[in-house]
Amino acid sequence: MARTKFKAEVLTPEGEVFNDEVEMVSTRTGTGSIGILANHQPLLGMLDPTELRLYKSESDVVTLAQGEGYVQVSENGVLILVEEAVDPGSLNSGELQDKLRTAERELEQAEEGSEAARVAARDKRRWETFLRIAQGGSSS
Repeated sequence: MARTKFKAEVLTPEGEVFNDEVEMVSTRTGTGSIGILANHQPLLGMLDPTELRLYKSESDVVTLAQGEGYVQVSENGVLILVEEAVDPGSLNSGELQDKLRTAERELEQAEEGSEAARVAARDKRRWETFLRIAQGGSSS
């Protein structure tokens, strides 16, 4: 069943990663997974690392490994602003394991409740999620 299309844009600090018409966007907020269709109520939310899915049609799905960020749903479409959004095929499990070990070490060494601990915990969640995506698993 064809759905109404709407504009979806994915931006990172490096620039635009995706800008096209889609039927649905599937991502994860701090409170859980969310699917966004055309005419969704306006929304502003914080995003957690996950496998972002942009459905151009039922059979044409763009997937990206999504870092932390924000989603804004308006009458004009969906804007996703994230730290990272990369093709899962470009993820390297070995590099991700190294980044995960570094984040775990930094978390252990950081003072509890400090900004360094918060950043290390955020990085640990991101690299765990990206590693699951790289290994073909779900980010849930």
